[in-house]
Amino acid sequence: MIRQLLGQQDEFEVYALIVDYHAMKSVKNPEEMRQNTINIVLDYLALGLDPKKVTFFKQSDVSEHTELCWIFDTITTMPYLMRAHAFKDAAAKNKEIDVGTFNYPMLMAADILLYDADIVPVGADQKQHIEIARDTAEKFNRIFGETFKIPEAMILKDVAVVPGTDGRKMSKSYNNTIPLFAEYDEIKKAVMSIVTDSREGIPKNVYEIHKLFRSESELKKLYSEKKGKYQELKQLLIEDIEKFIAPMREMRKNLEKDIPGALAILKEGAKKAKAIASKKMDEVREKIGVKV
Repeated sequence: MIRQLLGQQDEFEVYALIVDYHAMKSVKNPEEMRQNTINIVLDYLALGLDPKKVTFFKQSDVSEHTELCWIFDTITTMPYLMRAHAFKDAAAKNKEIDVGTFNYPMLMAADILLYDADIVPVGADQKQHIEIARDTAEKFNRIFGETFKIPEAMILKDVAVVPGTDGRKMSKSYNNTIPLFAEYDEIKKAVMSIVTDSREGIPKNVYEIHKLFRSESELKKLYSEKKGKYQELKQLLIEDIEKFIAPMREMRKNLEKDIPGALAILKEGAKKAKAIASKKMDEVREKIGVKV
């Protein structure tokens, strides 16, 4: 997602939303929530997103997101939302499912449609949410008249799903991540833990992660020359990740010295986002008949 935003900030009007209300599904500690927000802002800035080109803001600073979510709730059926992957996965595991998990796609649809988004950069695992946003926009337009743009998902083929150290999708919940601003020793520990398949001669999981840092033309030659030498290949991956991460890691450490400055960027972005969302919601209220 970040890689796509970096590529778009010079060409498009980009909105980088911190979805703190979405995060409430899993974060119930206020201090943790506040620190997470700060961390995300620092991450975005350290990765190279330019606040002069990108609008950074918190979901909770623009109340129109939750208002529009409720309106979408009233035109969405339960059977439709029960087809969502996250809900089906939770149900299959016999989890006690909260309303936030069930309703997550509607809030995400509001996040997207409020700003008349043309494209939404996501990983392959989020494709269904974009489809739900599209369906919701089309349904609202049919009922109340043309109001919302129909967004397109933008999924870079090479990073559609980032693999974790165990071969599954990289996710904190799976404890299989390589932290984005990790120190060298942390990178080494994570890479050395990557699960390898001795049958191939070329460790698939190592290769899949390595593709994020080198071209496949380079890697095919390299992995062919070092076939079966898993330790060496992992060490090369460690060095490539360190080379990629080190400059960003130092930038983030510098940004940490001015937290108020980073939060000021959020506040400024919220003003811009609020103005756009407010205008859109005036149109929505007019269409549904609550504006008299």
